[in-house]
Amino acid sequence: MHLLAVSVGQPQVVTWRGTSVETGIFKAPVAEPVMVRTLNLDGDRQADLTVHGGAAKAVYAYPSEHYAYWRSALPELSFGWGSFGENLTTAGLDEDLVYIGDQLRVGQAELVVTQPRLPCVKLGVRFGRPDMVRRFLASRRTGFYLAVQREGPVAAGDPITVIARDAHAVRVADVTRVYAFEPEDQDTMRRIIAVPALPEGWRTHFTAQLAALAGA
Repeated sequence: MHLLAVSVGQPQVVTWRGTSVETGIFKAPVAEPVMVRTLNLDGDRQADLTVHGGAAKAVYAYPSEHYAYWRSALPELSFGWGSFGENLTTAGLDEDLVYIGDQLRVGQAELVVTQPRLPCVKLGVRFGRPDMVRRFLASRRTGFYLAVQREGPVAAGDPITVIARDAHAVRVADVTRVYAFEPEDQDTMRRIIAVPALPEGWRTHFTAQLAALAGA
């Protein structure tokens, strides 16, 4: 497992369907090592902090293996590393292999897997397609967010090592599946909300869903 690319970018204003939109989704790979900080990478910034950024979403990783799918599904578009707004383009990791709460050593940084990415309108802006939000979620190729446990530099080519695994064995893919496709899977929901690294917003959602199912 290793990094294929490290990408950063600053927010920019673009026109989308007749409206000016500020977004930080446009990122590009950099050749030199980049310092990973508690809230982001040096040279990188999120635009809308109400839904992006924060300690639990400091770093976004996207598996390089998904790019073949997108290039086949949408051959008219160009997909270079960083196209999905990810900071880290990985090789050897995907949503079925990574658990919420896993601790990863990436270069000299230590990161904790916190949640899958839920798509927002900015994906449509990035690719010029209003259907991209729907496509992204339907594909289940979400990538995942990471919190920073120890700051440090990362660079393309760095190894990725799992240094600790969460005992609840909740895959990133499990969270997406139960949230969007199988909202009555109570057993998995209970496992999800027991993971300490899960952000409170997700815990609140699934706790409420369990309560609603119990009262149905």
